[in-house]
Amino acid sequence: MIRIPCPFCGERDHSEFHYGGDGSITYPALDAPTEDWLNAVYQRKNIRGVQIETWHHVNGCRMWLLVERDTITHEIHLVRAAHDGVDGVLKGRT
Repeated sequence: MIRIPCPFCGERDHSEFHYGGDGSITYPALDAPTEDWLNAVYQRKNIRGVQIETWHHVNGCRMWLLVERDTITHEIHLVRAAHDGVDGVLKGRT
């Protein structure tokens, strides 16, 4: 069982979240060549170790999160809001 520490709701079971995929992908511009889009959408690395993932807190605050997780041990190293504006607001909370 994976426990994800949501920055807004606190630590929650992974069943409250929906896995969104690789969080390190940079998508090309809308008018980029088709090959660039094919590579961004379909060519994925199968990382053994720490990777950045996106998770959606569906059964909670509904925030999209960037989660740094070890794919071998499932240890979570870092969680932050996926949108920089929301992340900045949360860091300013006391």
